Amino acid sequence: MLKEAIYHQPKSNLAYAYDEETLHILLQTKKDDMEAVTLIYGDPYIFDKEEWQFQFIDMEKSGSTVMHDYWKVAVKPDFRRLRYGFSCTSKTGETIHYTERGFFESIPRDKDYYFCFPYLHKGDVFHAPSWVKDTIWYQIFPERFANGDTSNDPAGTMPWGESEPTPTNFFGGDFQGIMNHLDHLVDLGINGIYFTPIFKAYSNHKYDTIDYMEIDPQFGDKEIFRRLVKECHKRGIRVMLDAVFNHSGYYFLPFQDVLKNQEDSVYKDWFHLWDFPVVTKPQPNYDTFSFGASMPKLNTNQPDVKKYLLDVARYWIEEFNIDGWRLDVANEVDHTFWREFRQVVKDVKPDAYILGEIWHNSMPWLQGDQFDAVMNYPFTNAAIDFFAKQKLSASSFSNAIDEVLHMYPDNVNESSFNLLDSHDTPRILTLADGNIDRVKLLFLFHLTFIGTPCIYYGDEIGMNGGGDPGCRACMVWEHEKQNQDLFHYVQALITLRKSNDVYANRASFQFLDGNHDENTIIYERKHDSMQVIFVINNQTTSTSINLLTSGLFQELTFDGRTFQRNSIEITNDSSIHVSPYGFRIFEKTQN
Repeated sequence: MLKEAIYHQPKSNLAYAYDEETLHILLQTKKDDMEAVTLIYGDPYIFDKEEWQFQFIDMEKSGSTVMHDYWKVAVKPDFRRLRYGFSCTSKTGETIHYTERGFFESIPRDKDYYFCFPYLHKGDVFHAPSWVKDTIWYQIFPERFANGDTSNDPAGTMPWGESEPTPTNFFGGDFQGIMNHLDHLVDLGINGIYFTPIFKAYSNHKYDTIDYMEIDPQFGDKEIFRRLVKECHKRGIRVMLDAVFNHSGYYFLPFQDVLKNQEDSVYKDWFHLWDFPVVTKPQPNYDTFSFGASMPKLNTNQPDVKKYLLDVARYWIEEFNIDGWRLDVANEVDHTFWREFRQVVKDVKPDAYILGEIWHNSMPWLQGDQFDAVMNYPFTNAAIDFFAKQKLSASSFSNAIDEVLHMYPDNVNESSFNLLDSHDTPRILTLADGNIDRVKLLFLFHLTFIGTPCIYYGDEIGMNGGGDPGCRACMVWEHEKQNQDLFHYVQALITLRKSNDVYANRASFQFLDGNHDENTIIYERKHDSMQVIFVINNQTTSTSINLLTSGLFQELTFDGRTFQRNSIEITNDSSIHVSPYGFRIFEKTQN
């Protein structure tokens, strides 16, 4: 038994309040080291004849990474408080007892030796908006989705889709164009739109804001945006805007005042200036996003900056009834600001969704006092590397996904923003070397996983494109140029996800063992009495596996438009054939 690998931390992703009654408690151990783990637990104030009273409950192995196993159990304390430890039995038969004070051969009788969850407070439970768990997002880059009103086109606008995208060209995408194509999203099954920035800016991408209180005129005006939000809401579609609060644009009036008046500018404290005079060339002498002179970093500790940005957050919800904020470069803004931001947003609209753009482990922002979710790039990276690039084996992929699932509490994972690509990355078809079968497997896993999935505009019809600017091409609207087979496939998967909680966020997820090869994964979703087993063969050759289970199942097969169900009997020695880049889905209702 490797005791050094045994780890637990209270009030973290390893011990948290899942809801107002339930604690989830996890233990990390060396991979394949333990045969069994049991939780020792009791109320800290219950004694019998001066002896502390405790109970036992077996923990289940919930997943594994390259180096660790995770053991998990749900407990409902009678009085909302708990002391607890762990009894660990190795595969060699050794048993030790692990508490806050270390390891013991016999179970300690003193409650003060044990880990402590002092009290399960209602106010400490992480709550994301409930509607998010049932949302399928669609990311729109407004400049490239559709041009519905040529009267607001910027000077030099190119004919739609007739040129390759560049960092500086314009094609005239606008709000009217989006409204003209909302039925496409409804047909697909979308019920949430994430817009990249729409505020007045110099560039085509609009991440260099000039005025946070104004719509960029190339998209329309506030009245048409108000109509757009209302039309989305009529169709059951939520609207999330992109806020760039880490930095402004070069032409932001306070920054222009700094360049003009230098040390005499009333706005000099709005930015992180190193010295005077402020210069942009050859290198900026002020903090920026990356090293971009056109995107000076805002000082969110400065009271006037803070008030301005918090007024922005409040204004677009109050005036236009938007449903959420996506926060650009969120990890480079101070935590104090985000706590105040959350308070403002939730005061105006308690069920607004707050999403941070963070590409790494984000637990410090997900304590319930800042964000409801982050963009789940660790999920993205693992899915792309396995399905699209085929750089990972099945075991490495399952390890990576299990690491993602154990990075955060379950109630955080259920609202996590899962994406496959975006305006910042190459498109999935390009990442998959143009192989549409790999893309279909990506969508299958994406739309049957825990979290709130997002589709980047055009992926559902087979658009390709490399990294920025290639991933920002004009949406293809000519029916004959769209991959309609892929569209109907994604549409059917979304319908399936919405049809039963077992395919979405209220079901457990677990990879299953079996005698399969290193290009095949098997995973299970469970909810109430329903069990679904997925087998995905991510290779150019067929494979056969044994599910190590038996019973009468309903197999789901895709007929080009919908998933059909047919009964199938599976026995412990049944050989399940899976075609190249194929999948099998089996449903079973437990008696």
